[in-house]
Formats: sequence, structure tokens, C-alpha cells
Amino acid sequence: MNTRTLTSLDRLLIGIERAMEAIAGTPEANRDSPGASMAEADLDEAERRHAAGLMRINHTGEVCAQALYFGQAALARDDETRQHLLHAAAEETDHLAWCAERLHQLDSRPSLLNPLWYAGSYAIGVAAAAISDPVSLGFVVETERQVEAHLADHLDQLPAQDERSRAILSQMQTDEVRHAQAAQQRGGIDLPFPIPKLMEFSSMVMKTVAYRW
Repeated sequence: MNTRTLTSLDRLLIGIERAMEAIAGTPEANRDSPGASMAEADLDEAERRHAAGLMRINHTGEVCAQALYFGQAALARDDETRQHLLHAAAEETDHLAWCAERLHQLDSRPSLLNPLWYAGSYAIGVAAAAISDPVSLGFVVETERQVEAHLADHLDQLPAQDERSRAILSQMQTDEVRHAQAAQQRGGIDLPFPIPKLMEFSSMVMKTVAYRW
């Protein structure tokens, strides 16, 4: 059986489909949610809104991760690097699905600006990959380091009794550490100043906006 080689147009159409799924759809997770076995917490209205705001930030972060990985994979020079990025994106899809489900359980919704977040992150992924695979993988390393740090902050901020959200974020944190280590082992380089600081600033803007909208 012949395997058809994907053209640039094929990859573009696949990318559009993936974007629509990430932004508008409810992605299907390959792993059960870590919070599935936890009892629903008894949250008052303020606690529920705060937990939902944190989970909305994390949902948006996963939308950005999807876009970043797919943008990088689109221009990856090495096929093994491309497959590595797509495999990491598949695990991030689990995170996206878990966060979407948790938002629904908290009677809330994703960020209204997710199309904007996706477009910006995809552009960053394409730009990084256009420079070189080591730079592209370096973006993965730095992104995952920053995500790990903000997940730790969110774990501290969650209402103490919200075990479902806590279980989800804890597993996400474990996965992000592994993604950073894998990208570094594949040759990801440390990004030069001021790129990490600019990434921190853009992340701060996203978190501030996504918490409410």
C-alpha cells in the first residue's frame, strides 16, 4: 500500500482543522482526567469563580501550547523533531480536554479570546522553527519551564478543598517537566536575553486577561 506524501497545502488544511478543534471544539483525551475519581468540592461562589478563573487560564495555556507545537512542527527540518513535537502536542490535547471538562463542571467557559491566543502562539512557533530546530526546541524548554512555575503558583492558589482541579494541575505539571527535559535532550538551546523575559511578559498579559475573559 502506497503512503501519500503530504504537500504544503495538506499540512495547511490539517493545521486549520487542528486550530478549529483546539479553539471551538471539545477535544477528546487519550487519558482519563486525573480528577475523575475525586468528589466534587463544596465551593462557595467566590471560590468557584476563582477556581474557574485559574482553570480558564490553564485552558488558554493549552490552546497556546497546541498552536506553538503545531506551528513548530509545520516547519521542522528534521522528521524526528517533527514527530517529537506532534507527540508532545497529543499529550497537551489531554490537558486541553481536562481543563475544558473542569470548566464545564465549574459552570464556566473558556476564554473568549482563544482565537487570538492561538494565532499569536502559532506565529511564534512558525517563527522559531524557521530559524532552526534547536531554537524551536529551546522555545519548548523555556515555555514548559514557565508553565511549570505558573502551575505551581495555581496549585497554591486553588481552594484547599478543590481536589479535582488540584489533581489535574498536578498531572499537567508532571507532564510539562517531562516535555522540557525531552526537548532539551533533543538539542534545545537556552534562548538569549531578552526572549525569556518577553515570553514572561506575554504570559502575564494572557493570564490577566484570560482569568476574567
